[in-house]
Amino acid sequence: MTLELLKDIGEQGLLERLQPFCPPGIVGDDGAVIPPPESGQSLVITTDVLVNGVHFSDRYGGVSQCTTSPEDAGWRAAAANLSDLAAMGASPLGITVGLSLTGDVAVSWVERLYQGMTQCLNQYNTPILGGDICRSPVIAIAITAFGQVYPDRAIRRTGAKVGHAIVVTGIHGASRAGLELLLNPDFGKHLSSEERLSLIKAHQRPQPRLDVIALLELQVNRLLELQVNRLKVESSIQPDNLQPDNFQPSTLKPWPKGHATRTTLQPSTLQLSIGGMDSSDGLADAIVQICRASGVGAEIDPNRITLPPSLSKLVSPEQALDWALYGGEDFELVLCLPNETAEELVAQLGEGAAVIGKITSGNEVWLKDKTATYADQLLSLNKGFQHF
Repeated sequence: MTLELLKDIGEQGLLERLQPFCPPGIVGDDGAVIPPPESGQSLVITTDVLVNGVHFSDRYGGVSQCTTSPEDAGWRAAAANLSDLAAMGASPLGITVGLSLTGDVAVSWVERLYQGMTQCLNQYNTPILGGDICRSPVIAIAITAFGQVYPDRAIRRTGAKVGHAIVVTGIHGASRAGLELLLNPDFGKHLSSEERLSLIKAHQRPQPRLDVIALLELQVNRLLELQVNRLKVESSIQPDNLQPDNFQPSTLKPWPKGHATRTTLQPSTLQLSIGGMDSSDGLADAIVQICRASGVGAEIDPNRITLPPSLSKLVSPEQALDWALYGGEDFELVLCLPNETAEELVAQLGEGAAVIGKITSGNEVWLKDKTATYADQLLSLNKGFQHF
């Protein structure tokens, strides 16, 4: 059976094959018309580009080792963008897809790529809103994702404060271990088939942590409710929008501009600063980037960083820690928030989540081990992956 190639069906033929992956009535014009964000929410936009041989490895384009199926490449491309939305505290609205392809790519490869994307997106009811295709000497996937978030609830890298606890939402080092197993099939012979599959899946099918946002929202609302009660006691009055019968923590938002009360309370009094980003470029990278943006330092306890249990069968403790810090592509969230909120969030997230350190004054990020198992080290961006 002859393999059908892109050059055999042409641009219009490919567009016809891809249109069923989009909701009816959305594609076919020069742009997609979609509803605006819900009332009071702002639009969040993020873009990621994945290139064959850099972010994934497929047999096309002269890549020597294939570690990623078309479905996995599609999943990873979608997950990377959804993870960025989660890191902003946003919920997804949709994505657009830009594809650069060579003419000798099989049509079935592109269809399988889209199947992987939709498998990831369908978990979060997120549609493909359109995109573009072009001929290129190298395969690349450029995705732009759109989300929504209340401006005062957006998670920003600038939100870390001295005294904040540093939370990771899951294990680190699994994706790097999975990649090693794919590159070196003879590696890890002491692993069970279940352990091997788990590590490989962590690399090929990462899960964006959009589930964390709802839990974090509950914690933030609880803390804001405590702030409201404290402010009511201090002011000895109850403004209309803070009456016990009307107050609903789940709908608490900053007071409208110009809201008049008999107190000096301001909307900013009822906001909670949270710093964060995802760890797709590495745990060390995330912590350093947050600290740099917030103008603070950090102290990390290496013994609190959660690693896959099977990693001890593969490499030394030092190598396992290095993979956790610099391996990247674990797609967990790194959050900086008040201690009590951090502990409660970790308890709700369960296995893998942990408080791994604290935000300090200064501008350096140190790994410090009180047990002396690991040598103290200054974390930096230089050791992790950088494109240039």
